[in-house]
Amino acid sequence: MFVLAIHGGAGTLKKKLMTSETKERSYNALKNALYAGYQILKMGGPSLEAVEAAVVSLEDEDFFNAGKGAVYSNQGNHELDAAIMCGKTLNAGAVSALKHVKNPISLAKKIIDDHSFIFLTGEGAEEYALLNDIPLVPNTYFSTEYRLEKFKLTQEADVVLLDHDDVQFGTVGAVALDVNGDLAAGTSTGGLTNKVFGRVGDTPIVGAGTYANNTSCAISCTGKGEFFIKHVIANTISCLLQYKGLTLKEAYDEIFNQDFFNAGGRGGLIAIDKGGNIEMPFNTDGMYRGFISSKKETFNVGIYDEKLKSFETL
Repeated sequence: MFVLAIHGGAGTLKKKLMTSETKERSYNALKNALYAGYQILKMGGPSLEAVEAAVVSLEDEDFFNAGKGAVYSNQGNHELDAAIMCGKTLNAGAVSALKHVKNPISLAKKIIDDHSFIFLTGEGAEEYALLNDIPLVPNTYFSTEYRLEKFKLTQEADVVLLDHDDVQFGTVGAVALDVNGDLAAGTSTGGLTNKVFGRVGDTPIVGAGTYANNTSCAISCTGKGEFFIKHVIANTISCLLQYKGLTLKEAYDEIFNQDFFNAGGRGGLIAIDKGGNIEMPFNTDGMYRGFISSKKETFNVGIYDEKLKSFETL
């Protein structure tokens, strides 16, 4: 058995503003990312590689707030964060404040391969990328006209926008279970529009926005990172499965729907437990999400709180 789930950020256009063209483009982006990971899992490949492949596909889409298309910081540039974790070994790789790494998730994955450390940031992380042949690009590679327009509006209003306050998509992530029963999770983001002071959210913090453990589950989060950090959402859900014997749904109901929501948190998450069960809760208008399973090899994608739309594999 194998399972793969992905997200493209919590929050979206109101239904009445969603055009058929925008919906089709989002569906295609989700399907392409699912296919990238599905190809690896179907051939018996590891969940860690499937997660990386799916997230790279999402990073390369210029309308997600990750990789190309990332939002602007208050300094008028792009700073990217990512993390990936192996549920079998608990090894993880995390990076933050990247300005030139084309695919941050791949640099995070390289850190796992190294085993010497977990978290690298800023110039040091990019020097490590250069030494390990991880592709670097000019910071302008991540720029899009849409994000620039949003950035100018936030500066004029002197506000900071969450990815799910943006009419475009947000933080991206993937979780997977492979045929060997190994779990993995990965998340990548450009953070907040007009973010200040080198702000880093939950995405690269293992246990907050990204976590995987073969004894419990794999989780990738999206939303206002400070809430996920304070409540250590990803690891807490994992612990409820591992130590209290809760189901995945019971665990996220207790933490995400109660503690997180009651504290004013907004966002969502995707999760797969060790039995292959999938949950994708959110408390925003919508969350770009999808999954595929060996039980029924179709791409299932959705945006709003409604039944997911199924497509045959590519």
